[in-house]
Amino acid sequence: MNRRAGFRAHALIAAAVVLSAALTGCATATAASPDAIAERADAVGIAPELVYTTDVDGYDLAPQSVGPTGGIGISATWFNNSTGAMLTIRTEPGELTAASCASTPLWDGPDEPVTCAEEQGVWHRVGGDVHEYVAQRGDAQIWVTGSSNAPPEHLLQAANAARVPSDAELERLFSDLPATPAGPVERGDLPENGDGAPIDPSGPGG
Repeated sequence: MNRRAGFRAHALIAAAVVLSAALTGCATATAASPDAIAERADAVGIAPELVYTTDVDGYDLAPQSVGPTGGIGISATWFNNSTGAMLTIRTEPGELTAASCASTPLWDGPDEPVTCAEEQGVWHRVGGDVHEYVAQRGDAQIWVTGSSNAPPEHLLQAANAARVPSDAELERLFSDLPATPAGPVERGDLPENGDGAPIDPSGPGG
């Protein structure tokens, strides 16, 4: 997937958030078990060790925005219904260093030189007027980007709050994704024995 892919349609996210905000409860502090995470993540091609969530005051998760990114990471967007601001987290394996932080292009921004500095335990990246934050959790990087009306302090809050989801958060994250991979389509026109071609009845012409 293109790292610079834009956010999902604003109206669709807003509609989903309004519909589902009432279902959002207070998450417990206990992280979901590795087995529970793997069961949901493996089914949609996301590496279990890259499943992370966050929370920011005033923002609600848009479940339909959740999906794979970069091959094995997870991407999810939160929406502020009052301001229309959006912020997105994307995960990938690896570790960001001072050198790679400054040399890596912005995820969602102009192709400009990037300045990089540590801020409250996370990397703060700036290119032009675009801000990004990157939190490191073990061998996982959590990239936080936002729409133009999302204040940098909200992105920083999201980066600092990045964590392995609780059971309730895990269920919420994957609520719009299939619980199990789609199985093969069964066909009733195949012979019971052998590997012959599908049997099609003859038409009027024989």
